[in-house]
Amino acid sequence: MIRKVLIANRGEIALRVARACRELGLGCVVVHSTADRDPAAARLADDVVQIGPAPGRHSYMSIPAVIEAARTTGADAVHPGYGFLSEDPYFAEICVENGLTFVGPPPVVMAELGDKSRARELMSAAGVPVLGGSDGAVEGPDEATAVAARIGLPVILKAVAGGGGRGMRVVRDLRDIPHAVRETRAHARAVFTDPRVYVERFVQNARHIEIQVMCDDQGNAVHLGERDCSVQRRQQKLLEESPAYRLPRALAEEIGTCAVRGVRSLGFRGAGTVEFLVEPDGTYSFLEVNSRIQVEHPVTEMVTGIDLVREQLLVASGWPLSFTQDDVRPRGCAIECRVNAEDPARGFVPTPGLVDEFTIPGGPFTRVDTHFAAGDVVGPHYDSLLAKVVVWAPDREAAIARMARALGEFRVRGPYLETTRAFLGRILDHPDFRAGRHTTAMVDQLIAAGEPAAAGPGPGVGNAC
Repeated sequence: MIRKVLIANRGEIALRVARACRELGLGCVVVHSTADRDPAAARLADDVVQIGPAPGRHSYMSIPAVIEAARTTGADAVHPGYGFLSEDPYFAEICVENGLTFVGPPPVVMAELGDKSRARELMSAAGVPVLGGSDGAVEGPDEATAVAARIGLPVILKAVAGGGGRGMRVVRDLRDIPHAVRETRAHARAVFTDPRVYVERFVQNARHIEIQVMCDDQGNAVHLGERDCSVQRRQQKLLEESPAYRLPRALAEEIGTCAVRGVRSLGFRGAGTVEFLVEPDGTYSFLEVNSRIQVEHPVTEMVTGIDLVREQLLVASGWPLSFTQDDVRPRGCAIECRVNAEDPARGFVPTPGLVDEFTIPGGPFTRVDTHFAAGDVVGPHYDSLLAKVVVWAPDREAAIARMARALGEFRVRGPYLETTRAFLGRILDHPDFRAGRHTTAMVDQLIAAGEPAAAGPGPGVGNAC
């Protein structure tokens, strides 16, 4: 069993991992930048180490600083959370070389899945359907144009090293491909230090369905059902739910079985998510594998009753999974809303600043994952997530009503602070969402059309920000 875990992250996920460590009786090390002088997770930590200045690349993404913090505090494991170094195979390898257990997949598996083009090849070889596209990265605009002409427009250009909705560009006219290739390559080089891009068929009006998987070193691989993440803006998720409403159970189980087959073939270990697009006719295609815990993992925890972070730590210690596929029996419906410090009326621009009031909702089957409190400051250096509001109910209609009530209770105020809370309330009440007709294009279409979902309070949501 690992004894002491360094959490190489910040915010609500650092607090979430720290709580899991405490419940397992594990020691806990919390690191922070100069911008996070008093992290909430520090209250649960045995050691707290400042590792660098505010910019993430000089602190949370500084591999030497993280390794040194683990060495000086006696940590024997590292949990990367999500974002930052969580899917960096080089970091995972350095951890292993320094005698630290990396809570995640083996570095070689992470490296192959981090190359999105290579991941397509591996999944296809395992019998997982993939979207039509280029065979590996394209050499230049001419090859990208030829691929697009072969598979049909629209297409999407993706960074080979991309992820999290970044490094993508949709192209609807062959004449735009040269410019799109140059822009996507430049973005990929700047953000991921890897300029390679590949081409894939762009599916419009699809549902984004992801499968939560857990694997151990004994060859056990299990899926914990699906999450519908279709409510998103520019590939950034806003709301997630499980199960996927009106997705036939037989199809959901087929996709889950397919996901397990894919990750088992790679020797995956720990928690991961296999993402798919599901078209209106039921055709489903592989998108990518996220080799880490997801932001939306509480949705799955609420419907299955399985603590995914606890399971990550046990598997990393060498234990087999504590459950089998037959033990996974999702019940009811869970919904998660991401409340961000962003202004929907101004194109979702971040709104950092002082938080004067921060009152979270409560009530039955209502969970709020956050590290904020009144008096804290939303800084400009990191993502704008304020809190994840998660509810469970026996059925979807009751879950929607409970979420609307919870959002109505949420009070966040500050001199310059705007949030997505009211916007999410509008989405919950939109006829397309209620009827299960929502797709990945829904939010952008509403904003483009100037519909009420673009701004203003939703039902049951008061006038506070």
